[in-house]
Amino acid sequence: MKTLREAKIGETVKVVKLHGEGAVKRRIMDMGITKGVNVAIRKVAPLGDPIEVTVRGYELSIRKADAKMIEVG
Repeated sequence: MKTLREAKIGETVKVVKLHGEGAVKRRIMDMGITKGVNVAIRKVAPLGDPIEVTVRGYELSIRKADAKMIEVG
């Protein structure tokens, strides 16, 4: 299982599954990260948190803890 946190800069990955539950999962889905969507990794902050990604044509910063809940392939 590979997570969004493990993806490299410049890589484009497809979301396979969202882990987590309740409000956290809902917040990730509200940001546009759902099963089957492509996510491009743009930048990672110097200390690794947050990660800047492009999803559905817009840029988004996501925390490392949230990125670990997103399984990609």
